[in-house]
Amino acid sequence: MIKRYLYSELNFSMEKFPVVCITGPRQCGKTTLAKFICSERGKDFVYLDLEKPEDYSRIQDPGLFFQDNREKLIVIDEIQRKPHLFPEIRAEVDADRRAGRFLILGSASPDIILNTSETLAGRVKYINLHPFILSELNKKTDWKDLFFWGGFPNVVLDNDPLFRKDWLDNFIYTYLERDLPMLGLKASPVQIRRLWEMLAYQSGNLLNSSSLARSLGVSNHTVIAYMDYLEGAFMIYRIDPFEINIGKRIVKSKKVFIADTGLLHRLLRIDNYNQLMSTPIAGHSWENFVIDQILPLIRKNWNIWFYRTHTGVETDLVLGKGLKPETCIEIKLSSAPALTRSFATAINDLQTTKNYIIIPGGKEYRLRKDITVCNIYDFLELFLKEKG
Repeated sequence: MIKRYLYSELNFSMEKFPVVCITGPRQCGKTTLAKFICSERGKDFVYLDLEKPEDYSRIQDPGLFFQDNREKLIVIDEIQRKPHLFPEIRAEVDADRRAGRFLILGSASPDIILNTSETLAGRVKYINLHPFILSELNKKTDWKDLFFWGGFPNVVLDNDPLFRKDWLDNFIYTYLERDLPMLGLKASPVQIRRLWEMLAYQSGNLLNSSSLARSLGVSNHTVIAYMDYLEGAFMIYRIDPFEINIGKRIVKSKKVFIADTGLLHRLLRIDNYNQLMSTPIAGHSWENFVIDQILPLIRKNWNIWFYRTHTGVETDLVLGKGLKPETCIEIKLSSAPALTRSFATAINDLQTTKNYIIIPGGKEYRLRKDITVCNIYDFLELFLKEKG
């Protein structure tokens, strides 16, 4: 099994919390990781997949099931299919608060599954798993392959482009026709697909919800609710602007990204890498990919923003501890990037001391004392060392 970046954190959390919940998009490897860590720990466990009718029926009386399996680790997969289990889990944990009693897996955020963050407050550790990222894979992995096809395990582990295309198309169809409606999204799959495709075209750009609402013929409030569902199902994510008062007029709109570049390219009906490179979306897609690699590695004491002023000064990413910016990042699909006045001014505005321009390949070098140009592999290695 490919060792996931969350393995150590998950193992540690199961020694400290009575309930650990792994969230993330469907098919990103949650079940494989859970079963692997259960077997590694050597403790008896019982596994339920709530998508299987026979497992679903086994837990019709949760209290009795928990009582009968009190000495085992109870693993419950696809918990969003039975959200009323959360109060039952809370009651069981309150009666016996030993660490490592429940490992639950969900394909939706806690906010979507009926306020479960409140139900299990103080009893649960949430850990979010993403599709594969470069730092998890063999160093011989072709970044172009991961960039174009994305990181879902079924796609990464099968080199057949026809299979990959079919798998991603089916994944999108299933989310639209089954998963999002099951989570409570009351909208036609056709309309949500249109929105998802429009968001794909806007990837890496400022989010204009009013324009999206007009295109869909719905209210601004409705389109924001739709996006909340897509984000809650881990299909998109939004990044906030850095807005702390620094005496500048700051753009306050968020940026939107698709949660996997394989999905991004299928939503845009781009069939291969060469075709992607000939489109205007290529640079934004590369930005989306690089951020996909960084986000999973961000620790909870770090924040991530972008920065843009009304005069056009900007940087693609700002990383900081608390409210203090520490690193500006520019993401360029270029082998010889120049230092732009915009990026230099952003660094001056934010007073960051370690700054990077991330490019696809090539050796690391410095443009000036506080700006390093490096490829995505080297950046991730530096980032892991510096951020811990």
